[in-house]
Amino acid sequence: MTRHVVVLDASLGETPAERNLVRELEAASPDVDIDVYKLPAGELPPTVASPEWRYDGVVVSGSQTAVYEDRDWIHEATAWVRRVHAADVPILGICWGHQFIAQALGGRVVDMGEYELGYREASRVGEDPLFDGIPAQFVSFETHSDRVAELPQGATVLARNDNGVQAYRVGSSYGLQFHPEYDRQTAVWVTEGKDLPEERIEQVRDGITDESVAAAEAAKAVFANFLELTASHQPGTSPAYGHPY
Repeated sequence: MTRHVVVLDASLGETPAERNLVRELEAASPDVDIDVYKLPAGELPPTVASPEWRYDGVVVSGSQTAVYEDRDWIHEATAWVRRVHAADVPILGICWGHQFIAQALGGRVVDMGEYELGYREASRVGEDPLFDGIPAQFVSFETHSDRVAELPQGATVLARNDNGVQAYRVGSSYGLQFHPEYDRQTAVWVTEGKDLPEERIEQVRDGITDESVAAAEAAKAVFANFLELTASHQPGTSPAYGHPY
């Protein structure tokens, strides 16, 4: 069964975001058809009620921006994703996407005042199909200086660490603060591009080891699990369906 997925690339300029997400989605299923739209370029997919709509799921990438910045493309994407969520189409937001979905649906995102950067451990909370096969404590790469301080109404926390919420679900929409799509090359590229003291950069770079990269493989199961959810989900069946965000 072919799943049609749209990737919203929120990154600025030339980045590995599209490459990484497309690679992991294709690795998760041989039967996935992917379209990519670059949000900062003003690109948006058709609206969910239009005849051109054909998607079973949506994936929202990371970005170098903050979700609360006053940018036209963020406002336009917010209106778009609210309609998709209200139509009960599964959405998976990663890092910026995690924060973006939370904010769009009534949550609050704040500046942490520091970076969470490098391979970090998080703990699952409860059970959800998105985390099937992923250990209770798992490792993934983190790179963010904002966090979700308040979740949308009706959201359930799925993972935490000492910096706060690492995953949640609201209706058929999911947020992941960590980056399960990162490869080693991207982890190094992101780390070296940060405006941080060289000592901190070196510390994080030293933590990008064969062992940490291998440990992070388990979290990649979210992509196969999400595609399975898009195949089995019946729109209109989630608790938050039709919520007037």
